[in-house]
Amino acid sequence: MPKKLYKHKLLFDENMPKRQMFERLNEVFDVKHVRDDLKSGGLPDPQVYALARTVKRLLVTYNIKDFRDLASQSQETGVIGISAHLSPSQVDRKLSALLRRSSEQALLGKYTALTSETDS
Repeated sequence: MPKKLYKHKLLFDENMPKRQMFERLNEVFDVKHVRDDLKSGGLPDPQVYALARTVKRLLVTYNIKDFRDLASQSQETGVIGISAHLSPSQVDRKLSALLRRSSEQALLGKYTALTSETDS
């Protein structure tokens, strides 16, 4: 019997493109953008993390440096850091694949890096 897919809830940081650019993610997962959907643009990073925790969504960001240390502060959210070398279509494909193979709890309370082959 195949494992049931968990429908992860994501919160895109302000620095991410509009969520509509990520067709695969929007088809399968629950994606919101901090600026466009939650009307919370301009918040300092710790408040963005607190918002992700409050709404119980995984935070997806290009701002790896500032969010990496926050990631372990709560088991109600996690941080997925996106490499600046990935195009939106690569992010869509790679992030969808990561989420499809991750259980409900697998990404909570930690930082997960989504990188390109050139980042290694």
